[in-house]
Amino acid sequence: MNKKSNEELQKLVEKATAGDKDSLETIILSVQDLVFNLSLRMLGTFPDAEDATQDILLKMITHLSSFRGDSSFTTWVFRIAVNHLKNYKKHMFAKMPLNFAFYGEDIRNGKIDDVPDLTQNVEMSILAEELKMSCTNVMLQCLDTESRCIFILGTMFKVDSRIAGDILGISPEAYRQRLSRIRGKMADFLREYCGEYGNGTCRCADRVNYAIQNHRISPDRLNFADAVPTVIPVETMVEVKEAMEDIDNLSQEFSFCKTYQSPASLKVFLQNFLDGTSFSVVRNA
Repeated sequence: MNKKSNEELQKLVEKATAGDKDSLETIILSVQDLVFNLSLRMLGTFPDAEDATQDILLKMITHLSSFRGDSSFTTWVFRIAVNHLKNYKKHMFAKMPLNFAFYGEDIRNGKIDDVPDLTQNVEMSILAEELKMSCTNVMLQCLDTESRCIFILGTMFKVDSRIAGDILGISPEAYRQRLSRIRGKMADFLREYCGEYGNGTCRCADRVNYAIQNHRISPDRLNFADAVPTVIPVETMVEVKEAMEDIDNLSQEFSFCKTYQSPASLKVFLQNFLDGTSFSVVRNA
């Protein structure tokens, strides 16, 4: 964000920490979709992302008075979110970690042919798209936490290497080198296994019933289809010139990494917080 918008945000922060609820609501609304999408990619599932987003936004609220405008507000939020998510142990994949060997083995040898029709009259194209979105998140869980964070910041959010390196505590050069290696690893996996974006035999429509049988997607709970895709405006992301890391075609291959609006239940949670006595923690922080 530019200096002027930072100054405006600083004024909003001052009003919010003085107890102005409208200012705090404006601040939260400006970043909640960004935080949710970062959490979704880092953790892999909608329920876990929603829980983590609540934690991050509350942490942001209670530390709001520490924002001094030395960096962009979004950088400040990213730092809080990244530090929280890197140490988050309550999500499903923390208990059941994945790796590329296991995921590739399942793609290559999963018994997909003898599964009955479990679609519950939901259109196959909708379920295939749901599986594609889910698969993206699951594939990210094959990376270790630090690598996943580097990949998401560099590929999805296009965070400048100097800012990303500062957030992660590494040099810009180390960040760029690691991002290049991680993108290459993801690209290699896609090209080997994925028939949608590479040369593999795996196609989402062929695996829908298998995915339903294994509780990876559910016809009566289409998280991705029901979450209306939205575009996070460039000005709410961290941007310093063109991303230096765009060194291969993986961004195009990952064009299905859409951003999503926060769940309605998250908005209800935040509204209840703002309307309740808990709002006093902002003034007392």
